[in-house]
Amino acid sequence: MTAPPPPASAAWREGDHPGLRRWVDLPQPLQLEGGGMLPGVRIAYQTWGRLNGARSNAVLIEHALTGHSHATGAIRPGHPTPGWWDGMVGPGSAVDTDRFFVVCPNVLGGCQGSTGPSSPAPDGRQWGSRWPLTTVADQVAAEAVLADSLGISRWAGIVGGSMGGFRALEWAVAFPERVAAVVAVACSAAATGEQIALGAAQMLAIRADPQFAGGDYYDAPPGGGPHVGMGIARRLAHLSYRSEGELQQRFGRSPQPGERPLTGGRYAVESYLDHHAEKLARRFDANTYLTLTAAMNHFDIGRRRGGVASALSRVSAAATVIGIDSDRLYRPWQQEELVRLLPTADRVRVVLSPYGHDGFLIERDQVGALVRAGLTTSGQDRVSRRVEHCRAR
Repeated sequence: MTAPPPPASAAWREGDHPGLRRWVDLPQPLQLEGGGMLPGVRIAYQTWGRLNGARSNAVLIEHALTGHSHATGAIRPGHPTPGWWDGMVGPGSAVDTDRFFVVCPNVLGGCQGSTGPSSPAPDGRQWGSRWPLTTVADQVAAEAVLADSLGISRWAGIVGGSMGGFRALEWAVAFPERVAAVVAVACSAAATGEQIALGAAQMLAIRADPQFAGGDYYDAPPGGGPHVGMGIARRLAHLSYRSEGELQQRFGRSPQPGERPLTGGRYAVESYLDHHAEKLARRFDANTYLTLTAAMNHFDIGRRRGGVASALSRVSAAATVIGIDSDRLYRPWQQEELVRLLPTADRVRVVLSPYGHDGFLIERDQVGALVRAGLTTSGQDRVSRRVEHCRAR
């Protein structure tokens, strides 16, 4: 049976079922790092566990590029839709909801409830092409208002992977007094030239799609919208998310079953990429893809702070840095740089995985054990161990 065509945008819209989302409206327009103000901002989020009387047990989970606030469990009562980090968050899990009050927001610029390009602007029309540049610093500034609204003056821990790791680091640098522990997974202190180039190619693919319509495609009928361009972007990205070894072992030169590449059919690896492109069209928004990719390309923790070393020296939270040995997007040397410059990090925790960058989502036993440890190690212990390590060298 042929699936119906995807909508022009799979963004959450007013009138859609809210699921278990909650919202916080920023009381003032958000001052943007690049200049100007963004009015009418609200942040969607979900929570698990209970906030204790001292409000000292809150943990913030930061999602990656195409993630959302639904980290785990039922998306709404009676609908046990898997979350993007199922098995990592919950009773007795690495982020233990019997112990912690867990908060996961949809990022500013996202498309699953938080204000973004698919949201109504003050004039009632979608922001679309009018959406301003928003950076990781802007994303965290909005989340700080969310924390204030929940009465959380200090996070017991912040955990994030990939783009979520950027936000975790930004929190620890921008608000050192508000973060007790930070766990940064498969990320870096700043985007490299190669990472910027990869992101730029993906953004160009979306903008080159005639259905993109300059970013104002929201009124297109099902099947309209820049799905071809976003699909190409997703394919390019996915190649950087997985390792060469895994793709060779898993697919190699095998044809897609029932198809003959020499007569117009596909190789199995092509079908795999087609599948991921199709899935994204049914759950994401092209303008959000552009917005968040641009934020990642602009990420530099040292901007306006005297450089990366100066910025990271501000961190007082117990810092756990986790890398994936086969990651070819955020390579292990970048996690080594973080550890070298973070005053409360002693060594890189390395996850062994054939899956490349996506190992932070797939290797839940290894990552979970390291996250659990990162949320239970005190900053003072980590500083003492760092000093001993430096003396030993």
